[in-house]
Amino acid sequence: MEPKKASDSFVSKTSLILPPDTNNHGTIFGGKTMSHIDEVAGLSAIRHARINVVTASTDSVDFLQPIKRGQAICVEAFVTWTSHTSMEVFVKVLGENLYTGEKLLCTTAFLTFVAIGDDGRPHPVPPVIPESDIEKRLYETAPERARLRKERREKSKRFAEEFDI
Repeated sequence: MEPKKASDSFVSKTSLILPPDTNNHGTIFGGKTMSHIDEVAGLSAIRHARINVVTASTDSVDFLQPIKRGQAICVEAFVTWTSHTSMEVFVKVLGENLYTGEKLLCTTAFLTFVAIGDDGRPHPVPPVIPESDIEKRLYETAPERARLRKERREKSKRFAEEFDI
């Protein structure tokens, strides 16, 4: 399978934050932000694999700054690393004051997607070619994140079995 550049999977989406998107503090609901993250990350994974994907995991989502009603949410994602059938996607969320142009980093996350073939089974994906400094850094540190994800998943399975959930 031909490797693909990380930049070829880049996806960006900007949306206006309206009153139904916000909580009683006038800031975007965390779940709404997570929905944007999953959507954009999924598009990035599809763009890389050119096949259907499913979300396998979301690492911690860190809300660093709030995004207020009337501001824009700007979500950017790209595939950082692949295994045989899975892809790690990095997501960055910015809040933008549309009147001043000021942008603040509000959220970051890593998600893992699995490519799914027409038979409903996991399907191989192409490797990633990192080019920029950030792409290279994320690529080099991805195996450790994958190891931690695998450990976390095993703990979750044991927890579910222990409590018969």
